[in-house]
This record gives sequence, C-alpha cells and structure tokens, in this order.
Amino acid sequence: MRWVTYATGTGDRTGVLGEDLIHPVPPGVGLIELISRGTDGLRAAGEAALASNERPVPLAGAKLRAPIPRPPSVRDCLCFLEHMRNCQQASGAPRTLKDVWYEIPAFYFASPATIVGPYDDVPISPGSAWFDFELEIAAVIGPGGRDLTPEQAEQHIIGYTIYNDWSARDLQLRESPLAIGQAKGKDGATTLGPFLVTPDELASCRRGGRLALRVEAKVNGRTIGSGCTDVMDWSFGEVVSYASRGVDLLPGDVFGSGTVPGCCLVEHLSLADPASFPGWLRDGDVVELTVEGLGATRQSVRASAAPYRLAPRHNPDRRPPRPRVNRAPSRLPYTRGLHEVGAGVWAWLLPDGGYGWSNAGLIAGEGASLLVDTLFDLPLTAEMLAAMGGITGRHPLTHAVITHANGDHTHGNQLLGETVEIIAAAATCTEMRHELPPEMLTATQVVDLGPATPYFRERFGAFDFSGIRLRLPDRSYEGELILDVGGREVRVMDLGPAHTAADSVVHVPDADVLFAGDLLFVGCTPIVWSGPIGGWIAACDRMIATGAATIVPGHGPVTDPDGVRAVRGYLAHVVEQADAAHAQGLSFAEAIEKVDLDEYATWLDAERIVVNLHRRYRELDPDATPDLDQLTLLAMMAGRDLS
Repeated sequence: MRWVTYATGTGDRTGVLGEDLIHPVPPGVGLIELISRGTDGLRAAGEAALASNERPVPLAGAKLRAPIPRPPSVRDCLCFLEHMRNCQQASGAPRTLKDVWYEIPAFYFASPATIVGPYDDVPISPGSAWFDFELEIAAVIGPGGRDLTPEQAEQHIIGYTIYNDWSARDLQLRESPLAIGQAKGKDGATTLGPFLVTPDELASCRRGGRLALRVEAKVNGRTIGSGCTDVMDWSFGEVVSYASRGVDLLPGDVFGSGTVPGCCLVEHLSLADPASFPGWLRDGDVVELTVEGLGATRQSVRASAAPYRLAPRHNPDRRPPRPRVNRAPSRLPYTRGLHEVGAGVWAWLLPDGGYGWSNAGLIAGEGASLLVDTLFDLPLTAEMLAAMGGITGRHPLTHAVITHANGDHTHGNQLLGETVEIIAAAATCTEMRHELPPEMLTATQVVDLGPATPYFRERFGAFDFSGIRLRLPDRSYEGELILDVGGREVRVMDLGPAHTAADSVVHVPDADVLFAGDLLFVGCTPIVWSGPIGGWIAACDRMIATGAATIVPGHGPVTDPDGVRAVRGYLAHVVEQADAAHAQGLSFAEAIEKVDLDEYATWLDAERIVVNLHRRYRELDPDATPDLDQLTLLAMMAGRDLS
C-alpha cells in the first residue's frame, strides 16, 4: 500500500492510494497512530478506507504533506561509504576512511521541526552560500522496539519514503571543528514523501537483504547523479538495530539512508577544477528526486533573510593577528567611507587596501551619475550605495563602469537598479563569465587548506559570499569609450591586459580625476594575474599621460602621479630581479628564494612577488616554467607571507 498525508481546509488527513485517488481514513486518525498497529493493523485500516463510502480525493489535486509531518525522531545514517569517500576527496582529503566507519553504522539526529513535504519550497539555510541537496531513502518504524537484532529490526520497518537531506555545506564545515555533532549545517529542512510505501509493494526490488531501487537527482532539469540503493554498506536492519541499543524506538521514527553516491552537489566539487562544478543551489533552482517505487519530489529553493550575527568571544589562546597598516602617503585621510576628490566626484575607500578591501567611485552630472565598480560582497556594496544615497537621490545612477573582472570590483553588481547600464571592456565581460563563482570563495573560510589555512582565513574571513548572483555587464566596448554623464564627459579606456585580461580606467577631465582600478595599488603590492608586465608598465605611462592630478587606485589611499610612478618602479624591479635570476640559470622556485624586494618589502602583501615572478618567468621561458593555477600560487604565497 501507498499512504499519504494531505492538507484540507480543516486540517491534515491521512489516506491510502487506490489508483490515482486518495481514500481517506476517519478524521483525526494520523499515520503515526495507524503504523503503531503494525503491518496487519495498517493493512486492515487501508482496506477499510478503500471500502469506505467517503468520497475519495483525486491525487493530482491534493496538497501532499510529508507522510509523517512531525516524526518523534529523525536519524540520518551513513549507509553508503562511497558517499563519504567522495566527500573527503572533494574537500582535498584522501579517500581512505578510518577503521571506525567500517565498525559502526554512523548516524546523527536531524530536526523533526523542519520536515517539509515533497513539493514545498525550501528556504536556503540563513547565511549559507553552499546549499546542497542529498538524495536518500528512508525507513519508517512501525511498532516500537528496543535492543533489536538486524533481523528483528527489518520486521519493525513499516514503510519507505524518499528523504532529501538539505545541507548547508559551508555551515557544516564551519561547525565541524567543534566535534559535537551536526548543528545549523543540517537542520534547515528535511523532505519526506510523497508516499509511505509498505515493504510488500517493494518485495520484487529486494536484492541480498537490501532494496535495489534506481534513483536520479536533477537540478533545473540537469541530471546531477543517478544510481541504485543496493550499494549500501550498512543495511537498514543493521542501522536500526544499532540505534535501538538501550533505546526505545517509537512508531514513526525515521531513518535516512545517507546519500546515494553521486546524488548531491558536494561530491562533484573539485578544488583543483572549480569550473567543472555545477554550482551550489540558489534562489529559484528546482530540485527533482526520483526513486523507483517511491515516486518523485519536486521543490523550489528560496532565498532566506540574513541571520543575526553573534559577536565572537575573545580567545585568550589565539595569537593576535599582525597589525596591517598601509603607510603610503595620501592626498586625503585614508578612512573608510565616501570622500570628495573633485567637483562632483567622490571616492569610496576601504582600508587597508588588501585582498577584497577595494575602492570605488561616483561621478555626478546634471540629473545623472556614474558608479565606478561595486565591492566584494553584498553587505559592503549596500553600505556604499546607502552612503551615496544623498547624492544619487539628486543625481540618479544611470551608468556603472566595471574596471575589471575580479570579484572585489563586481560582486555587488546585482544591487544596482535595472535601469543602471553596466559597462565593461569586452575582455572583462568574457573573463567575468569564467571567474571563480562567488560562493566558491567561501572555501577560504571553511575548508581545511592545510598549512595555508590561517593565511586564507586572515585574508578572506571578513567577507560574506552568500547570496551573490553575478550580474554581467549590459554593454561592452573596446579600446576607448566616451560617455556623457549629465553633461559631463567621462572617458573610459582599456589599458590592459595587465592585472587581468582587460583593465579599464575612468578619466574625468573637468575634475582632473582618474579612477585607475587595479592598475594601481598604493601601499600594497600589485599582483600580475594576466600580464604581460611590460603591458602594465606601459599602462602606468598612459595613466600619467592623462595629466590627472588626483588618482583613485583600486586598492589603497588616494594618490597623484607619484603613486603611479611607484607602482611602475615596482614592476620594473620585478622584471630586473626575474631577468637576472633567469640569466643565472635559476628556476622559478629558486628565484623566489633569492629575490630582493628592496624598498618594496614594506608594502602590504609583499608575498605577491610569488605570482609576479611566476608571470615574468612564464614570459621568459614558458616551456620550462609550469603554468600554475591560482590556488597553487595562493598557497605558495601563504607559505612566504612576507607582509
């Protein structure tokens, strides 16, 4: 038999399916009460409902709830060890499991209060950027029992249903060092349904004491994983037996199987190849799970409000972070917030200018204004736009120029109004499509990255990468673009490739101001992701040639042409050091150890010399110098960390 719980105007009802009709049992009788009667009692109740004169309800029009809307308890087990191996591999750990996984059938308690039905919307766990699903099946206990053998435990299973263990992977990883069990990473929602199917209905699907049910998981119509449930390492009988040791199991207790291997997102994560990852769940995504004999679920994912953030407690055992002070001279006080740098021109500054602490700008004309760049996360961008509100209220935003593709200049784009035209160089538009997805940066905050972990936590721990949906530019240009912003001429020029594949600057001639984007780092070390370095040096010359007296860098305090000359000098020094080392026959790795930063050693993030030397060595001898990915280079910088 197949049983359902469905909503009516007077409350939930329980019924048994006959063809495509729900035959209700008497009002007030729930499924937990029925299954407590055991197999024979449940069958008798079903036969009585099928023979009843009460009008049946078409299944197609019914609002199905979870078969057991509020179970006494929910245990999610780990019956499929291949799932754990895949998860460990995804996090960069070895696939080998500890002996205990083969000795004890693991489980944890989930929250009965967050059970949802098979077609209900599911909110993303508050604060999560890594929201995931997990296709499982569940066994439901009928008559209770205690200290059961596996054989006895199988007889206490009254039925099976689909189980979706919605998981906030970043919260789960963040909480895992506490080592006291699952918490907010796992209690957001659990789907049960659509039916509770009795064991006799699935008798033909049994193989060696296990159910052999074909399964498939889809997101937005794309198959993420498929498989069969007969690859369980631990059977339901074994996990129920283990859970019953010294404990009374109750009618309606739910036991999830754990994830069928491949049928969740995290197993497809590769830190070495993030572009291959299908992406974490976002607002509006549709997740469909299908299990042979048990039916299908279809649910939409919905955004949730940001959580209230608790202030951390003081850790007396933690070594205090080294102070980071940008000591570069500044034309204006280098403080967080909005600063007027020219007539009708403002800079938004975020000290200290290190990773993610970037600058932006605002240019106001008559009845219009232009924004230069957004920021690394949504809260930072919202703070900036709110501070600019007094200006943009009089001079509404009409344009936004994105200087380059890096996330600390693009992640806030979605907060701009639909009427704001976003403009970027053509190569920037292309590069943005291939940038690391914003939510993947959460790995720097929650994943164990080995010896580099403290470095990543310190550099990226302050940012909130949840909820970001990257908005691409509406318009592209090549070379140079002249805009009219409320009667003011604004010149946009692509001076790249240098820092990235394209690097735009924004010149306001009538105010004598230049926004340099990340072609200019002041008091902090430039990083040559793209190159060539010679192209960046040439870009410095072109910025000086604009004649702008006030120059707003992508990172660091507001400067003048001398600030550009300082960066030019650094880049020339990198070329000189790299070329000399290469001429001596030193490898890239050997050159890192020999490099002399001289006067530039005091700039913040001086360890970026690793990337810059690598870029120059690739220019000099690409065959002998390995083409290292960003993650590898960042890990090498963490090892050097000169700042």
